Amino acid sequence: MPNCELCGRSEILTKAIIESSLLNVCENCAKFGKAILVKQHAAAKPLKQKTTEIINIINPDYPGIIKNAREKLGMKQEDLAKKIDEKLSVMHKLETGNLQPTLLLAKKLEKILNIKLIEVYQETNEKLNLKDSTLTIGDLVNLKN
Repeated sequence: MPNCELCGRSEILTKAIIESSLLNVCENCAKFGKAILVKQHAAAKPLKQKTTEIINIINPDYPGIIKNAREKLGMKQEDLAKKIDEKLSVMHKLETGNLQPTLLLAKKLEKILNIKLIEVYQETNEKLNLKDSTLTIGDLVNLKN
């Protein structure tokens, strides 16, 4: 339920003109001005909304992981390059850290070398939902804290 723009109470609101301003106020505050219309609102949307974003990232230690896994399997850089259908120079740059693999290339390497290069990262953001919302001064003070 929305809050009174004058006192902040959560009640059924009435539109009223108070000191030349049109406000949504509770019945108690409506007596300070001229009530215009009684309006009943459905439940208000939360003021803060959390969103979670899932991101795939490449492990920053990928050069060592790739090189160690390749050496454990007894493969040369040339052999691995042929298996994943890439140039030898790409393999060299991957193992020296001069080139970060794309997600597609990382998936190929994970499958062939039986390693884990892609990590899932979740980022949670709080977003203010100011659309279709009436703010009081008290709401703004609560947001700041």
